[in-house]
Amino acid sequence: MRVCSIVGARPQFIKAAVVSQALAQAGIEEILVHTGQHYDIQLDRIFFEELDLPVPHVHLGVGSGTHALQTGQMMIRLEAALLELQPPPDWVLVYGDTNSTLAGALVAAKLKLPLAHVEAGLRSFNRHMPEEINRVVTDHLSQLLFAPTQTAVENLRREGITQGVHLTGDVMLEAVRTYAIVAQRKWSLGQLIPYASGTYYLATVHRAENTDNPVRLKGIFEGLGRLDGPVVLPLHPRTRARLDGSIQIPANVKLHEPVGYLAMLLLIQNARAVLTDSGGVQKEAFWLGVPCVTLREETEWVETLEGGWNQLAGTDPDRIAAAARARPLGHPVSLDIESASTHIVRLLQETPR
Repeated sequence: MRVCSIVGARPQFIKAAVVSQALAQAGIEEILVHTGQHYDIQLDRIFFEELDLPVPHVHLGVGSGTHALQTGQMMIRLEAALLELQPPPDWVLVYGDTNSTLAGALVAAKLKLPLAHVEAGLRSFNRHMPEEINRVVTDHLSQLLFAPTQTAVENLRREGITQGVHLTGDVMLEAVRTYAIVAQRKWSLGQLIPYASGTYYLATVHRAENTDNPVRLKGIFEGLGRLDGPVVLPLHPRTRARLDGSIQIPANVKLHEPVGYLAMLLLIQNARAVLTDSGGVQKEAFWLGVPCVTLREETEWVETLEGGWNQLAGTDPDRIAAAARARPLGHPVSLDIESASTHIVRLLQETPR
């Protein structure tokens, strides 16, 4: 059996690492294709080494660009790469909601290759988000849909998708459980930042809806400036490119170079609270028992809102500051089923193509 896994953004590397290990343990051949959607030679190397991911068999080298240009280039190069695979893969496996996901889904459908989607059924119900379009299209093209939560299953049912849907649990939870321990062994907090555990806030900002809108980006930084402690902000390349003279960086916001996955997990574990527009970071904070403020008006991970562990604040400075002061109730509830990656691999093996 052959599975072609398509990745292109760093959150996908994390998900693919867990599934790749399960594929290898099952004796399944995997062809890993990297679209190059997010490509930073240093960060990519760190992620692949930390996660013990195999070197990609194919690197498409697409890089950045408009949504149309990026997705189109991916499709052209990906089609050529898949046609060269002989025998053809039994499954094309895509992850999440990026342009790499969409390109992989469209090319697989056009080539009549069976398609499986990890993280199927997530919905923010905001069609202005490019990621939402990618999710919906990919789900409607897939033969196997691996839903991480019951909410995701229900979202698919409401859209008329019931065949091939499986509640598998979340591969990112597997990654957090595995690599949080590794992170504690590899790093001490003092090697990363000059702050003690529980004395700083951690922030990440990368979504185009925030970084490409000067008003929203200014609101976020004003909100961070109202927090009663230092804010560690590892800068996403998109965000760094938008920080011109019109955005004032508050004195308590400490800009940091991008960090690898293990360092990020350690920073989350020790933060007083996390402020982010990232879906993955919302979940990681939730699972690690750290309060989260989401710098968006909606989240596809609605389960994280229970008990106030994740609060939607948008980009209004007052709402951001108030949400960061709030304390959640009780303990976050695990969203886990049992070993999502093993479940996914078994379904790939057992499902007729």
